[in-house]
Amino acid sequence: MSEPDRQVLPLVVRIERATPPRRTDALEAAAAAVLAMLDDERAVSGEWAQAVRAWETVGIRKVVRRARGGEWRRVLDLPGITVTVRSAEVRVHPPIPVDAWPKELSRLQVSGTDLDDDEPPGPPPPGGAVLWLNPALTMSAGKAMAQAGHAAQLAWWGTSQPARAAWAEEGLPVAVRTADERTWARLVDSGLPVVRDAGFTEIEPGSRTVVADAPWLRAGGHRPAGHGPLRNPSR
Repeated sequence: MSEPDRQVLPLVVRIERATPPRRTDALEAAAAAVLAMLDDERAVSGEWAQAVRAWETVGIRKVVRRARGGEWRRVLDLPGITVTVRSAEVRVHPPIPVDAWPKELSRLQVSGTDLDDDEPPGPPPPGGAVLWLNPALTMSAGKAMAQAGHAAQLAWWGTSQPARAAWAEEGLPVAVRTADERTWARLVDSGLPVVRDAGFTEIEPGSRTVVADAPWLRAGGHRPAGHGPLRNPSR
């Protein structure tokens, strides 16, 4: 594949020096931003649809950059969707060729984006999708955000149209948590969607980074009627 044919989905996380977001909030905002893009009418049949289809055809690469202050305000002037999850703000932009970044985005730093949680995030809320991170891998927040975005997209693809509509009506709830070792081993053998990294940065190619779980994914993509709370498999 030639370089001009390769596409990338830009994600920008707002990181102000005095008020950086919590890591889990940023990961969940990245996942939610990808879902918002996939569910947006502009990406389905509007002005972004052609770019999204071209991107999906050659792979679903995502790159996370960070911005603050005036950089962030300039990011907001570009076409895109901003998602806020508690302390985190992430803006997703329509896919672009990997060698044709707008100057407002190309100037932003991509490496070294790392964040922390000031306390453990606790169990995921019931009823939504849960993206389980591989406990054996160490990833920067930026890398993990991209992986969470991949997992959210695999969950979306694995969900039937009626279940997508029901999920969207509820606001596309999604949580990101790190699995324990026993749970991870069970998840990767469960048949649920698994992200395998391409190996562009930080980790080895083919590494299994995230598993996407949801009641309707376990039911073959169809959201069960009257489904109960989402079980936390790490318990």
